[in-house]
Amino acid sequence: MYQAVLSLHIIFIVTWFAGLFYIVRLFVYQQEAVLKSEDEQKVLIPQYQLMSKRLWYGITWPSFVLTAILGPTLLYLRPGLLELPYMHIKLAFVFGLFIYHFTCHSFFLKLQGGKTTKSGNFFRIWNEVATLFLVAIVFLIVMKSQVNWIYGTLGFIAFGMVLMIAIKVYKSLRNKSN
Repeated sequence: MYQAVLSLHIIFIVTWFAGLFYIVRLFVYQQEAVLKSEDEQKVLIPQYQLMSKRLWYGITWPSFVLTAILGPTLLYLRPGLLELPYMHIKLAFVFGLFIYHFTCHSFFLKLQGGKTTKSGNFFRIWNEVATLFLVAIVFLIVMKSQVNWIYGTLGFIAFGMVLMIAIKVYKSLRNKSN
């Protein structure tokens, strides 16, 4: 039973992350559509809002709910996991990911109502936060207690810095091409 629940949990984690990654890209596109001509805005913004709505309520939310049910089910089936120190750190990152999800929901609602003040670049950076959570959680699950938490934290910070540099380089290249 545990292996079947674990398989489903992994499947819904993957679809949840796919939804989180893509919804924020749609936020970028929708926010940048505001900078287009009025005729382009009339076409693009409603299209991005529709795409966002279908993605958010059709894929991302259901995947989140199923992940949130299956995770505790795994812990119920194997309560000994809660005695392992890495699991506490992993659950802290999962809690942070839940906050990220609900923050994305807030952004989604504001964009649906045309009431956000965030820039496309803000959403590009925000999109990388999910990447940081993904990297941290996967490394914790795969490596378990094999890596000293200090090295893990330093690696996490270094990875975050590399992502931020990559965003700045991309923005610079994008501005040059425009």
